[in-house]
Amino acid sequence: MKKFIHLCSIATAAFLLGSFTSVAQNFSMEDVTNYPFPRELTSSATGSKIAYTVEERGRRNIYVASGPDFTIRKLTNYTKDDGQEITSVSISKDGKWVVYVRGGEHSGNHDRSTIVNPANDPIAPKIQVWSMPFAGGASKLLGEGDYPVVSPKGDKVAFINTGQVWVAPTNGLTAGKPMFTVRGECSGLQWSPDGSMLAFECNRTDHAFIGVYTNDNTPINWISPGFAKDASPRWSPDGKKIAFIRTPGAVITPGSAAGDSRNGGVAAPGQPVTAQPQRGPGGGGRENRTWTIWTADVATGKGLQLWKAPETPKGSFPGIDGGANMHWATNEHLIFMSYQDGWPHLYSINPEGGEALLLTPGNFGVEQVNISSDGKWIIFSANTGPDNQLDIDRRHVARVPVDKAAMEMLTTGEELETYPVLTGDGSTVACFSATGQRPVIAAVMPLSTRKAKLIGEKLLAANFPVKQMIIPKQVIYNSPDGTVVHAQLFEPVGGPAKKPAIVYIHGGPQRQMLLGWHHMDYYSIDYALNQYLANMGFIVLSVNYRQGIGYGYDFNRPAAPGANYIDVKAGGDWLAAQPNVDTARLGVYGGSAGGALTATALSHDSKLFKAGVIIHGNSPEPLDNWTSPTMIIHGDDDRNVDFSAGVSLIRRFELKGNPYFEYLVIPGDSHHWMKYSDVLKVNTAIADFFKKELFMRKTMANN
Repeated sequence: MKKFIHLCSIATAAFLLGSFTSVAQNFSMEDVTNYPFPRELTSSATGSKIAYTVEERGRRNIYVASGPDFTIRKLTNYTKDDGQEITSVSISKDGKWVVYVRGGEHSGNHDRSTIVNPANDPIAPKIQVWSMPFAGGASKLLGEGDYPVVSPKGDKVAFINTGQVWVAPTNGLTAGKPMFTVRGECSGLQWSPDGSMLAFECNRTDHAFIGVYTNDNTPINWISPGFAKDASPRWSPDGKKIAFIRTPGAVITPGSAAGDSRNGGVAAPGQPVTAQPQRGPGGGGRENRTWTIWTADVATGKGLQLWKAPETPKGSFPGIDGGANMHWATNEHLIFMSYQDGWPHLYSINPEGGEALLLTPGNFGVEQVNISSDGKWIIFSANTGPDNQLDIDRRHVARVPVDKAAMEMLTTGEELETYPVLTGDGSTVACFSATGQRPVIAAVMPLSTRKAKLIGEKLLAANFPVKQMIIPKQVIYNSPDGTVVHAQLFEPVGGPAKKPAIVYIHGGPQRQMLLGWHHMDYYSIDYALNQYLANMGFIVLSVNYRQGIGYGYDFNRPAAPGANYIDVKAGGDWLAAQPNVDTARLGVYGGSAGGALTATALSHDSKLFKAGVIIHGNSPEPLDNWTSPTMIIHGDDDRNVDFSAGVSLIRRFELKGNPYFEYLVIPGDSHHWMKYSDVLKVNTAIADFFKKELFMRKTMANN
């Protein structure tokens, strides 16, 4: 490790650090990161059963509950912090079985069905499909694979294994086996309503088909095949038709096996579009990504174009989680999402044709879309509510009928509610709930009372410092070009009149940080670190820069080159202008896209940002004016930003003879810190780095 050049002795540094800790810190990094983090909330199609995963200090397990009391019960019993996540959790329609996948790293941009081994075990883990009785009992291995879907009859599970479709009985009495074999990579499995057929996507590099499997004696039925990429098959409730999304095929160019899209790199429907931070021309990413919705008769395979997106940047395929979020709700209503009016909103259209009806008008975004079992209601989270100023930086649960624009807010107030589902009987909303001080917890709310009840609170450790958490304040400032930028301020109480400060830059960049604990695990970890830094005595400003979501299309896809960094720099300038900020001790850090922007800040504005931490960020920024001490952190099994990005930056520092960096490598871990012990290691290293570099700076100035 290359060491920094310090102007004071090691003994003096140790004394100063010890004094700083004893004065400011009153809870540990472990205290603030040992919260139980829930994900994968789902409900059965009938009755009132729910299931979700909880990560407790790296140990991931499934919890279940049933109405009306919804007392949670631990279903699985995995006891190691081994980095093996649990995904694709579902409950069979009859409520008897819970099906899930254990293993892999499904948040990556690539290699989602490839093992991850952050524990560095000599015997590599596997990605496997499991089932377990909802009532409890032994888990059943259905086979190696991913992305399982349970038949409506509950008797079998289809899943993907090395790009092909396999099937196994849900009870696991016999081993899984190939269901059929086709050329290409299969995904997007969807059972017909009666369970007699299975629709799937088949990607063949420059084109993709929708196929329907019936039985071993019937040829695969290719649904309206064309010279295009077809995806997201959705069955009509009567099982007679299929809707799907069509995007243009790829153009193969010499030397490119996968080809390039003339639509600016269309993401597969259902997957988010990732825009990388840029300073040069094209930073807005306003390509036209054309797409259409088709319906087809299953018996004949013949299809017709139902709806065509406007051929404008705003009409492009929505680059948000879930993509088009298409659902065939009733025989008369097909639901989808579009950005065409400048915000990600829900639309309803008659599958027989006609105009699409905007269901959720207003200046807010829709996320985390689910549909009721009877197909009459759509439930979702949105950054809106009665408080016009603050709710844009929160999340609340809303619902809307599929046939009219009559949206109803189901939750309001200072709490944040996310990932809502309706129980199969339609009586209860289950969701995740958080505040500025309390991490994300599972909750239920009967529609009859509209009173939410936390059901996962008992899992929160008794020593979690809830009351010592700082409730972030909303900050709104103008970027130099006049754009309004939102941020959250973590401001410690008491202490010296002039405090050190840090700008935090989120990743994505298609993310939004909120006025409370974040609902995504990656940003929940960062939120905990920001609280820890504030408790140390740092003022922390979390900036929602352009290219992020939550503030409309023009903010998400800015036309101005380098707008993202313009907003970050403006946040640093805003902090520096505050009377309680010591400008000699202003730092910056971020991960992924935020790491790349941190590199931009240090390369171009070292006079403002006196120290920084780059977490798995890709940066070709010049080093000529990079004079601020820097820490570089990367896991070497990163599936989002190649580890080579860190290698390259370190090597460029070395070749320049620059003494301004330290580094931390996490062998075997990925972009999302799959092991809790690695979370502690990374967050502690960041905090210690800022403690050393920014606290010592004031002391040296005083000497």
